[in-house]
Amino acid sequence: MYRFLLTPRWLALHVVVLLVIPAFVFLGRWQFGRFEERSANSERVTANIEAAPVPLERLAALGRPVKEDDRFRKVTVAGTYDQGHALVVRRRPQEGRNGYYVLTPLVTGPGTAVIVNRGWVPAGATADAAPEVPAPPAGQVTVTGRLRPSETEESSGIRERPGLPPGQVLLINAGKIGQGLPYRLVDGYVELTEQQPEAGAAPAPVPAPDVGSGGGLNLAYGLQWWLFIGIAVGGWILLIRREVAERKAKEGQEAPVASNAPTAAN
Repeated sequence: MYRFLLTPRWLALHVVVLLVIPAFVFLGRWQFGRFEERSANSERVTANIEAAPVPLERLAALGRPVKEDDRFRKVTVAGTYDQGHALVVRRRPQEGRNGYYVLTPLVTGPGTAVIVNRGWVPAGATADAAPEVPAPPAGQVTVTGRLRPSETEESSGIRERPGLPPGQVLLINAGKIGQGLPYRLVDGYVELTEQQPEAGAAPAPVPAPDVGSGGGLNLAYGLQWWLFIGIAVGGWILLIRREVAERKAKEGQEAPVASNAPTAAN
């Protein structure tokens, strides 16, 4: 009754099922791994945003890059803005509008500074038109903001290209920006959230990161892949049972015909 399972058509089906099961196991495990990774990142970023501010030098300094675990940690730093070396970062949309981030070095001591992302301004009338950027406060200021690592092509997905207008960059990379400055920069930057004294006119604040639901979707996808394993095995068993039932029904129909056939005369 089950010898049909060894026919070429059924052997091909067996191979497909045997290949599908480990593939779905792997995809489910990969999604569960992404769930754990994203959930851990979401918890870490949320904790950093909600933590009390600490002095910048506790987390970043000259020659000490910002750690990934310290992303979005609130820090405070005092100094004076160097408006003469301010830059804008191209292609930074906010609230559905194209625009620029405004970068201004904050000189914190003799020969040392940190880049401050003071916020966002809308793009000019044309792609090459310089945006209108409010000037920073003069004199000593105290900045509170979210600490960020320097951007790279790999971390941001943004590709560098030459030929930009003067005073514009594509990445907030302290190492490259610092090459043209008369002081050394902390390897990272601060995304401004508060400032004392406040500026009369200022760029729009950069919104806090959206941590979303962590890896909730990945967990659902992982469960979905493993559910597909049950569907594949269940479908395979169902096909076998249906084939057996059809063969039994066919044999049952042929048996009465054979028994009612006339016998040859002696």
